[in-house]
Amino acid sequence: MYKLILIFIGMVTLFSCKEKKEDGHQYMIVGTYTSGKSEGIYVYDFNSADGTYKELSHVKTSNPSYIAVSPDEKYVFAVNENSNNDNGGEVSSFSFDKTTGALTALNKQLTGGDSPCYVDVDHTGKWIFVANYSSGTLSVLPVDANGMIRKATAIIKHEGSGVNKARQEKPHVHCTYISDDNKWLFVSDLGIDKIMVYAFDASNGSLTPAPQPFFVKIPDGGGPRHIAFHPNKKYAYLVEEMGGAVDVFGYSDGKFDSLQHIASVEPNDTGFIGSADIHISSDGKFLYASNRGGFNTIAMYSINQDNGTLQLLGHQPSGGEIPRGFSIDPSGKYLLAANQSSDDIVIFERNAETGLLRDTGKRIPVGTPVCIKWISKE
Repeated sequence: MYKLILIFIGMVTLFSCKEKKEDGHQYMIVGTYTSGKSEGIYVYDFNSADGTYKELSHVKTSNPSYIAVSPDEKYVFAVNENSNNDNGGEVSSFSFDKTTGALTALNKQLTGGDSPCYVDVDHTGKWIFVANYSSGTLSVLPVDANGMIRKATAIIKHEGSGVNKARQEKPHVHCTYISDDNKWLFVSDLGIDKIMVYAFDASNGSLTPAPQPFFVKIPDGGGPRHIAFHPNKKYAYLVEEMGGAVDVFGYSDGKFDSLQHIASVEPNDTGFIGSADIHISSDGKFLYASNRGGFNTIAMYSINQDNGTLQLLGHQPSGGEIPRGFSIDPSGKYLLAANQSSDDIVIFERNAETGLLRDTGKRIPVGTPVCIKWISKE
């Protein structure tokens, strides 16, 4: 009888653990602009089993247009994309309660630049990197053991300009991306058509230009924006905001080799391009890039597993206006497009075999959404 009870308890425990693992619930964190209906950062329970969602909480903060999650998922960092004031832009820190899904403000810190538009966290969780768009600078700020952001220890200003004098009159830093091995920081600069490469020392937060060549040049007028890496870390992909294209590179230990330049917009489309975000499926088979302006599409590509090059599969309408950011949920089953000017997030089902997207008809109403990140519930 005692053995039967133990077996029964074991089966219940096994079933419970399996159910917890497969229930599909994740926290979805959404950054926004607050000039319209939004008040700050929103937290949702998203169920990847059926694509349903529930708003759990939100925290008020000004223009949290890009957010990042600490490696231990205890803290969320958000840029406050403001400029044209005496102090410049800020970056904020919040603690995250996995039990309730609530964010609690910890502190703010000046970034040392204007219009901060991107933040990333190093893999120790002790440093954050901020891209200041308007001032053409990047900042390194330490994070203490309690998630508080301290004053910037380094502010680097880029030099130069690009061929488009209206938009590339000076540097415009758009992305600060730390490498998977935590050794390199890649900084895309829309104003000078370069990805700058810096060696990073996590022991003191210092950045030094990589050995020659310390930058990657892209086609003139392309306007580099966001970067994504293949899961095998052999290939890197850059979306060009102004060029409406994706650049493909071979990658090894801080060095890039150009492999391909492929359009992200349809050739018969006209008007402002504004390509924005880029992500790769976790299996490394498909890449997606968003196009704003008069396009409002998600470009879909298959990835050649032998050489990393892309083949266009087609364009999926984003279901709204200005898909500034998007994300693939942790299960890989859904792609969620944040349509900035439509005040909603459109939920697409993603075919894991073909890479194609299907509009589920589900919409998450949220004011001016622009960035989506995930935190596990376990």
